[in-house]
Amino acid sequence: MAENGQHVNGTPASNPAVVDGPPLLQPSSQPHAISADEIALYDRQIRLWGVKAQEKLRSANILLIGMKALANEIAKNLVLAGIGALTILDDELVTEDDLGSQFFISELHVGLNRAVAAISQVRTLNPRVFLHADTDNILLKPPEFYAMFDMIIATDLDLAPLKIINSACRFVNKPFYAAGSHGFYGFIFADLISHDYVIEREQSNVPTQLKVETVTRTVVAANTKTENGKQIEMVTKREHYSPINLANTSPLQPEQISSWKRKLQVPPLLTCLRALWEFQNLAGRSIPTGSREDLELFTTLATEKHKELQLPAETLRSEFLRSFLQNVGSEIAPVTAFLGGQLAQDVINVLGQREQPIQNFLLFDSDDSKGPVYALHPIFPT
Repeated sequence: MAENGQHVNGTPASNPAVVDGPPLLQPSSQPHAISADEIALYDRQIRLWGVKAQEKLRSANILLIGMKALANEIAKNLVLAGIGALTILDDELVTEDDLGSQFFISELHVGLNRAVAAISQVRTLNPRVFLHADTDNILLKPPEFYAMFDMIIATDLDLAPLKIINSACRFVNKPFYAAGSHGFYGFIFADLISHDYVIEREQSNVPTQLKVETVTRTVVAANTKTENGKQIEMVTKREHYSPINLANTSPLQPEQISSWKRKLQVPPLLTCLRALWEFQNLAGRSIPTGSREDLELFTTLATEKHKELQLPAETLRSEFLRSFLQNVGSEIAPVTAFLGGQLAQDVINVLGQREQPIQNFLLFDSDDSKGPVYALHPIFPT
């Protein structure tokens, strides 16, 4: 473990921001604008989302909970994008199993704390980013702990701790993401509480109305600007979110179950994730074993969850149940790369207040290479 500003190999840390101690001063407290050197460094992405969005990124202080394969991808993408500070929190130790799916560690790190082991390699991606390793158990953190961060991302945790973290984030009004990978399958969940973002488009002849677009989205403002001789309309929309404990028990939107054809398009992965989380609650274990008792319990729970979602029984095939159970708890690099890239891009968009964010469950099944998003909220009728 790194102590007193030293790396895990015992050599002095050249960056005093890489420490295993109290959280650092938030970069958002730095008043100066983005420098010319940073504009040159981030030139390509500034062309995509502009200087103002990059300035918001460089002042962002993000908490990343867990440091397995999925978190590796998230950290890589956010650090390369130029966020201000990243705290990596993990109280687990590196095992030999971790070596097959994580690229920030090596055999030398086995037995060391995951966060501390990874942080020196994360730093090499972008020395401008302040880094901090926290080795505490996340469940021992009070709600006030989350107040110092602009964004909280929890990875590869059971539902129970996700609920606790999500509730704490809401208590201090901080946006929250959860994500997990299970072999060929994975998910991303977003609870941004209430989030405003701007869509820029060429102004049309039809004036934009300030109105409710969906049960979660409202158009709250519309302004114009002239750019390259064209009138550009800037439409501000507001999305409202639900915490994961409510989303996990909420029905699908009416239009998604309004016809038989649409019901057939809903992936059974949603059912299996809900069944897994209920299994964790009842059995007190993260992953079902190969015992007959566990398999029967999981199958029963999956059948019940499928019915609750009002989905056809034929879409919950035994082949899929078997495949899901075989993949639970495993990590596959292409899947974690996709999920990590999607989540990091959504975080970047949210911090820059541009583009439509994930609302609110993204499901990924690598068998068909699709990542549909479902808005799951208790406000829809059952």
